Amino acid sequence: MSKKASVLSKKRQGLLHHRTSWCCSFTNPPKTPENLSSFQQSKLIHQKFGGGGAGAATAGGGGIAKNSSLGFVGKRMDPRRILSPGRVSPINSDNTLTEENDVRVETCSVIGSPLPEKSPERVVEEDEVVVGVVSNEKYDVRLNLKGRDGNSLVLELDSKVLSENSSVFANLIADCHKNSGGLANLCRIEVHEVDNLRVYHQTIALMFADDIVKTFVQMGVSKSIDALEVAAGIMFTRGVLSCLKYLEAVPWSEDEEEKLKSLFTRYTFDKKTTEDVLGRLYPGEESTNSQPYTAVQLINSVTGCTNFSSSRRELKSLVKGLLSKSSVYEKDLTALKKEDLYQICQSCLNSLVGIFKEAADSVVHEEGGSSSTAGTSTQPFIERISVQVDNIKWLFEILGEQQMAEEFVNLWAEQEALLAMHKIVSPMVRYEVSRISASVFIALGKGMLLCPSESRCGVFQSWFRPMLSDYDWLQRCKKGLDVKVLEESMGQALLMLPMKHQHMFFMEWFESYSKHGSECPNLSSAFQIWWRRSFLRGSKSSHTTELEAPES
Repeated sequence: MSKKASVLSKKRQGLLHHRTSWCCSFTNPPKTPENLSSFQQSKLIHQKFGGGGAGAATAGGGGIAKNSSLGFVGKRMDPRRILSPGRVSPINSDNTLTEENDVRVETCSVIGSPLPEKSPERVVEEDEVVVGVVSNEKYDVRLNLKGRDGNSLVLELDSKVLSENSSVFANLIADCHKNSGGLANLCRIEVHEVDNLRVYHQTIALMFADDIVKTFVQMGVSKSIDALEVAAGIMFTRGVLSCLKYLEAVPWSEDEEEKLKSLFTRYTFDKKTTEDVLGRLYPGEESTNSQPYTAVQLINSVTGCTNFSSSRRELKSLVKGLLSKSSVYEKDLTALKKEDLYQICQSCLNSLVGIFKEAADSVVHEEGGSSSTAGTSTQPFIERISVQVDNIKWLFEILGEQQMAEEFVNLWAEQEALLAMHKIVSPMVRYEVSRISASVFIALGKGMLLCPSESRCGVFQSWFRPMLSDYDWLQRCKKGLDVKVLEESMGQALLMLPMKHQHMFFMEWFESYSKHGSECPNLSSAFQIWWRRSFLRGSKSSHTTELEAPES
């Protein structure tokens, strides 16, 4: 072999030996920054976070590491997974770890500062974070937080700060020193069944903050309420007062309000410190007692509007929704008196009668050739009547929601003055009142009102004939009225009357329908049912008489 070939062979052997020692062999890796055994003097904070609130705590004693300058102890990590940038390891993680594989990396994060950037010299999983608490004082308390989900978090803290801020931790630390006879350098405390590890850690970090309120501003309302629960559990008075001060000065969503209410039912706070927050959560005894009067005042405000406007329509929908029993805003409306609602109804009816009287007087004066001076409003009669009719219909719907509408049937049937003027006033003006009758007939036909037979007969005797005469105008100006539903409901309501009254009303309808046709409601289906029932009932009655005769 030549000298040149010999040198080339040695170079190849050296290159092969170099590759075997790092990439192709399971021997120890070279002494490079990737070999974490050379970094045993630093600390690693490497912890997965799970879910957080307060839990039960226990204390114990032990020794503290000499070079401890970090507030966490994290889970172990396989050193072969920590790689330098751009290098890929062909070696999978080993499930078996020894104490020699525990690595700690020194941190320099401060309370209230953002989380440190991930080091490019090690791999961090997506659901892992690196955080820490640093103090100039020595760490003589190791706080082990154990979550309900099985995750855990270990904090190394200053006992002086803990004792000054939390009476719970102060007692635990005192018990720890007492049990160890004052010889323990490290006090160990465990908190079990923690709901949210992150929130608990954030609350502990508040003890080291100079301005806690600013920290709450950064956290937001929802997280601050979570921290308030933890602070109340560990009796962190300064944190509780600062959180209440912040919460009282910011708006809440409905979910956050319910969250606060739930918290106040589980924890007892000093009345003086929570007075402002509770004043926003609960109305107080005086406001509760005045709630029915407030509802009546809202209804009066809506019915007091004298014109149709978009704001009036919105307020009607709003108030009706608030008073509805199916509303999510439902409160205790048991004290809302039926008398108050019917008093408003009567007021609207009186206004309607007064407008009809003005309209009737104007007709009389026009027929006599003189000008009318009875009206004092610049609004046309039809507009003023429409507003009051709309108010009465709206009140009838509210009474129906509150299951108080049965008496309205009698009230509407007894409007003799309105019925007398209905014959005088022009159909273009008077037809609006038949909308009220339509609402009553529909409610009766659908079985929404449990009225006695006398009440049903009374309202038909009063308003059935005006309905026949105004039906043509109702078809022209429906304003949301479904005439098909009205016809079906009128037929059903008539069939609910005693047979002798059915005969009278159906014959009156038949005569009107034969003269005016489509200008009258089409009750032919109900008429046929009445006819068949009348014939079959008469036959059955005579047959029953014949069977019962021999027994007498």
